[in-house]
Amino acid sequence: MKKSEEGSMMPFEKCLKYGPSVLSDKELLMIFIRSGNAGNSCEDIAEYMLSVNSGEGILGLFNMSVKELMKIKGIGEVKAVQLSSMLELSRRIRQASLINRTSFTDPTSVAEYYMEEMRYLKREMTKVLFLDTKGGLIKDFDLSMGTVNSSLVSPREIFIEALAADAVNIILLHNHPSGDPTPSRDDIDVTKRVKRSGDILGIKLLDHIIIGDKKFVSLNVMGYIN
Repeated sequence: MKKSEEGSMMPFEKCLKYGPSVLSDKELLMIFIRSGNAGNSCEDIAEYMLSVNSGEGILGLFNMSVKELMKIKGIGEVKAVQLSSMLELSRRIRQASLINRTSFTDPTSVAEYYMEEMRYLKREMTKVLFLDTKGGLIKDFDLSMGTVNSSLVSPREIFIEALAADAVNIILLHNHPSGDPTPSRDDIDVTKRVKRSGDILGIKLLDHIIIGDKKFVSLNVMGYIN
């Protein structure tokens, strides 16, 4: 491909001729946006979208709700919903591609599987992973949204779901919106409460993993689960 030829082509025709892999982030957004508005070209809108979250570029879009996307000039309700859905689809495709090579007994593997889903969340979310006898994932369950503490994380609810799923082992998983995965006192207390309840029922708590921004901690590795 000649650079002069490529540079003179609009993103849509460039994609048709050479495929989407040759397009820049801005050009991909321009194809999605399609048209500008009074005072703002399609290219202007795409450039602004890549700059709105402190220079995070295309990754910054994952942090934006539909309402936040609609605040961008040139992005109305329909485009905001479409873009939000497209970003969610890309996350799910990535997660689906990881499922067959994820070991749910290895904290690094578990953290990698859930990292893109959870590191952008603006509030804490707690999940429980239910595992079979071979360490395979039966299902995950969204337990609560909000700070992890004794009032929100109920061992009773966890183990009702675990028994219904015929789970042998479980893993707690939650995010820290600050990006720092260092466990709090509440995180440690909840871990110990859930472990004690699981020991009584014969369902083992394997780990409690805290997701930060591109990093995580395992409370099992830290010695809080024995």
